[in-house]
Amino acid sequence: MIEGDTQSVNKLRRIALVLRPTERFSVPISDGYSVYSALLSVLNEVDESVSEHVHDSQLGSLHSSGLLGRFGGSDRSYHKGVLPTETYRLSLGVVDPADAEIFQALVNAVVLEGDALELTNGRLQVESFESENVTHEGLLEDADDLEDPSLRVRFETATCIEEAGSVTTMFPHRVPVFRSLLGKWNRSAPEGLEMDLSREQLESSVIEKPDPEAYDTHSVLVNRVRNEDGETRNLFRQGFSGECTYLFKDASASVANAVTALALFGAYSGVGSAVARGCGSVEVEITE
Repeated sequence: MIEGDTQSVNKLRRIALVLRPTERFSVPISDGYSVYSALLSVLNEVDESVSEHVHDSQLGSLHSSGLLGRFGGSDRSYHKGVLPTETYRLSLGVVDPADAEIFQALVNAVVLEGDALELTNGRLQVESFESENVTHEGLLEDADDLEDPSLRVRFETATCIEEAGSVTTMFPHRVPVFRSLLGKWNRSAPEGLEMDLSREQLESSVIEKPDPEAYDTHSVLVNRVRNEDGETRNLFRQGFSGECTYLFKDASASVANAVTALALFGAYSGVGSAVARGCGSVEVEITE
């Protein structure tokens, strides 16, 4: 499924942070937008030009999971409580080499300089972090080493995939999930490593088996804009979360390798839209 061959050094980058609040405070239920705003703020303090680049771009390459962990209640409507007795995970990633400076600026701002993330109502200290660097080629090689893989994907945050116009997919169907990942891959892959994977190949070669007890749907805040009257308007996206296992049926080796590499890629890129604002964060476990 790969067009041509190349030896590129383009890297996919991911950093996983463990954060702890210094005190209890409230964050919006859709906290990804707040975390995104906080990241822009710290970026601006370190490198204003990088912050402007992030803010003005399509944000297809920057991925932020938002806060992942156990929350308490809040006396504010549409908010939840961040607890000082708990830790929270935050995953950040970039897949486009043009955005490598964003990743480095985020590391400098949050980890190396500030050691904390400042939200509107409180502060999250960085307790630990781990970083990963891979390449598109490396993911393809990892996929090629597997025989008859089973792909277990945990959609940790609302995954918002728009297939036609404004119609949103509300189920982890194989076609929209992997077509979304395919688009992100081909926009970021070095020349010669783009994939040619059709809708028909996904429909006939891949089976999805979602966990009905883990499946849920969401409407999440992803942005705030001002209308012509100067009033602030909230923009929402609809999506799903949960766990789904993808299996292969009569798939060629090239199709299985391509889909497996795309699943691994998803941990760096996120799935669907608004991935910079906390949507589409996934963890992937592959077994044979």
